[in-house]
Amino acid sequence: MRPGVRLGVDVGLARIGVARCDSHGILATPVETVPRGSGDLSRIARIALELEAIEIVVGLPLALSGNDTASTADARSFADEISRTSRLPVRLVDERLSTVSAQSALRAAGRTTRNSRAVIDQVAAVIILQHALDFERSARIPPGVVVDTPEGL
Repeated sequence: MRPGVRLGVDVGLARIGVARCDSHGILATPVETVPRGSGDLSRIARIALELEAIEIVVGLPLALSGNDTASTADARSFADEISRTSRLPVRLVDERLSTVSAQSALRAAGRTTRNSRAVIDQVAAVIILQHALDFERSARIPPGVVVDTPEGL
């Protein structure tokens, strides 16, 4: 397992959930929900800098069949932009059912969708990051696919 803090990111149309892990890569925890729009990339880059993250893990929303969805291109584009902004390695990882799992976990804790909007994106980011950490620990290889950015950025 590679040591170092990683950020997990759940990209949504209105909000972006951000999670982090400890420096040993064992446990993911929520950080904050960033409003989507002006300043979102710089805020995530600042969080990564403050936490001394070694990489950013972005959830890639795929259909259950493994095909792209309407949100797949948006997540790829966002991952590319955050890679350029933060200058950190960014990995895209399969996030199928992460939001559904987050909603189920919050319901089990007695929270409704209405009173959970502020945290559901953070919980989805935790699930994405924890899945990536567990994969790396068991497979002994980094998860997902690295976003390529042009040289010199």
